Amino acid sequence: MSKRGPSPLPRLLLVTGMSGAGKSTVLDALEDLGWDVVDNLPADLLEGFIHGAGECRVVPVAVGMDVRSRGFDPQTLAARVRGIPGVEAELLYLDCAGGELIRRYDETRRMHPLALDRPAEDGIARERALTAPLKDAADSVLDTTDLKPADLRDELMRRYSGDADQPVLTIASFGFARGISRTADLVFDLRFLPNPHWVDELRPQTGEDQAVRDYLRADPSWSETMARIESLLIDWIPRYWAAGKSYVTVAFGCTGGRHRSVAAAVEMAERLRNAGFAPNVRHRDLASPPRDTIERHPRREAEAGELNE
Repeated sequence: MSKRGPSPLPRLLLVTGMSGAGKSTVLDALEDLGWDVVDNLPADLLEGFIHGAGECRVVPVAVGMDVRSRGFDPQTLAARVRGIPGVEAELLYLDCAGGELIRRYDETRRMHPLALDRPAEDGIARERALTAPLKDAADSVLDTTDLKPADLRDELMRRYSGDADQPVLTIASFGFARGISRTADLVFDLRFLPNPHWVDELRPQTGEDQAVRDYLRADPSWSETMARIESLLIDWIPRYWAAGKSYVTVAFGCTGGRHRSVAAAVEMAERLRNAGFAPNVRHRDLASPPRDTIERHPRREAEAGELNE
């Protein structure tokens, strides 16, 4: 089912995208995984670096290039990389929401390379338009908006620690109150199910705890929902891979991202393992504290409204 079987050619990964989206973190993580890494290599030196003294490197190579790199041309760079002989070339584009990029620039007090005398948002908008051809040509687009550095490293470990027998499958959970998952290919909304947050003894627990899972399984719609989604995924995931998609992320969302979505991700990963898949599991908002203001309860809100009339 894999798009890419064992290849005799070493891998060449071009890491590019938005400034501030995590390129340095990605390159550091790849170096820790045994990749030969270079950052901001001038475009004219790219092929020479790959082949060295006339022989192609054996270890995988990751090259970081962005708007600061000399000779950086988003219109031609993808074709240039893929035209290098003797390597299996890939392009990873790192994306990030504008608001988060602005926050990162404010936090580090760095200036955007395309806005040295203007607000960072001007440079971000210009860079996004400039690098659009690279994003369109990328083999993979990784949105780092919601990823902490440790989560980003985990994602890279799954993708680039070695040639897998099959493409990477991730089952994720998240809370809609904190924004929809930006990395998901398929999203399932579980907010129609009863919310364990409003059960006093379950509120401090999470969907990883058996008591929460038992509570949800007691609802007749739970098993039916899980069975239907399982059937859909078993059919669709191989189709994604056959179409050439190397990474598939399936995300379950609830209100706060602590109970329903977590329990669904855990159970679906178990179901898919039993079906012969090897999913990873990621819980984006599991560590967030429970809050009544986030976990809105329709009946309680209606009662509060009646009291205020």
